[in-house]
Amino acid sequence: MPESAPRLARSAGVIGLATMTSRILGLVREQVLAYYFGAGDAMDAFRVAFRVPNLLRDLFAEGAMSAAFVPTFTSHLTREGRDRAWALGNSVLNGLALVTGVLVVAGLVFAPALVRLFAGDYADVPGKLELTITLARVVLPFLTLVAMAAAFMGMLNALGHFFIPALSPATFNVASVVLVVALVPLAPRIGLNPIMIVAVATVVGGILQVAIQWPPLAREGFRYRAVIDVKDPGLRRVLLLMGPGTVGLAATQINVFVNTVLATGQGTGAVSWLDYAFRLMYLPIGLFGVSVATASTPAISRFVAARELGRVRATVAHAVGLTMLLNVPATLGLIVLAGPIVRVIFEHGSFTAEDTAATAGALRYYAIGLLGYSVVRIVSPTFYALGQSRTPVMISMSSVVVNIVLNLTLVRVMGYRGLALGTSIAALINAAAQLALLRRPLDGVDADVIARTFVRVAAASAVMAGVAWGADRALAMLLPGDGLPLQALRLAGSIGLALVALAGAALALRIPEFHEAMNLVLRRFARRPRG
Repeated sequence: MPESAPRLARSAGVIGLATMTSRILGLVREQVLAYYFGAGDAMDAFRVAFRVPNLLRDLFAEGAMSAAFVPTFTSHLTREGRDRAWALGNSVLNGLALVTGVLVVAGLVFAPALVRLFAGDYADVPGKLELTITLARVVLPFLTLVAMAAAFMGMLNALGHFFIPALSPATFNVASVVLVVALVPLAPRIGLNPIMIVAVATVVGGILQVAIQWPPLAREGFRYRAVIDVKDPGLRRVLLLMGPGTVGLAATQINVFVNTVLATGQGTGAVSWLDYAFRLMYLPIGLFGVSVATASTPAISRFVAARELGRVRATVAHAVGLTMLLNVPATLGLIVLAGPIVRVIFEHGSFTAEDTAATAGALRYYAIGLLGYSVVRIVSPTFYALGQSRTPVMISMSSVVVNIVLNLTLVRVMGYRGLALGTSIAALINAAAQLALLRRPLDGVDADVIARTFVRVAAASAVMAGVAWGADRALAMLLPGDGLPLQALRLAGSIGLALVALAGAALALRIPEFHEAMNLVLRRFARRPRG
């Protein structure tokens, strides 16, 4: 048997609830940034500056560390008890602080070279390259802070705490919103570039992400010790897995890096349009893909430790099926309603109608890869739990090569929108290849179950997309006008009718994951999420 289906869905629901809060606040943050800065040179500069620590974070701290650390920490808890697990946690935490600290110092010294690597074309705009370098130096400490937050999250997830770790990014968004709204209008009076407030808020948000997770971890018995036990076999295992894992889970961010380099040559606004679109696309990934993956990874690790491959196989198939149910409709919904979604969320203040059209165009192509991004988050940690990290590394690096070739080709044909499409195709190839090669170590992946689920979910999602398209046009005729309340009402009506159609189609097609998700929603308010 897999991890209890209701339990997996319940854990995913707890994570989803917290992540939904964080992602909604993230959208508010993006709205605030769009209002004050639009898609101009200052916002382009910040996006590239933040890309430097963000890329290092996903290359080194969050993605690879989580995939290597959670299975190893869970194994220590299961086989050796909490004291040994706490010792491992301290070693990993201190190791991360040491290594990322060195990277931050190096980044401060070599910031000009790093920024030119990302955005050499910014030198063509007076002051833009210099501003980007200054912003990069301000936000670099975010790398160490988010590495520590990721270590805390890994320990809490292994202990069955999902809500607070998933909620922690909300503190980052709250800090950004509060500081930007309060201080950006005052910045010119004190001779400070307003975009510097955004950079400072980023670091403050990183501090809060660490602080919010400390109390529940302390209640579980964790006590910080400034030691690194280099003889701990668990630490060596984490390092061995992190080495290839740093490459294996980095495909998405390397692809984003390639996009950034190419987008800087597409004129003012291109970097910001792609980033706004990517963050909108990442909303369902955070709500659905990350939630299911975070809930399933500790269970898969326990089954691997107990050598119950049948339960690993069934849990992976169930997690992938649940991910399909949540992400395929989201993909079609984003494609059909991209324009109204971007308009309602961002088209205020400095964000123009032209910015809306450009961002919506990128969003439609980014949405195509949504399922690929989410499935990789389930399958890659499974390889690491099995001790077979080389397979996802090779596949991910192959997908990076595919992405580079596609982007270099498509950017000439489609401009910046081709960068979004190339990234999505590479993500789908990455997911399909990893899932196919997982069959060997698991003696199969219940492919027939996954295929049946996909066909049913795709059919239900097609019905939903048709209703969303028709509702958007019908409501535009019934409720004409350009005011924000009317736009929001039309969008809400289109989404509501689309969800009703999805529910009806899912019931008619008897998709089991849909019943599971509905039962979870009905029970949600009767349960208190565990921190």
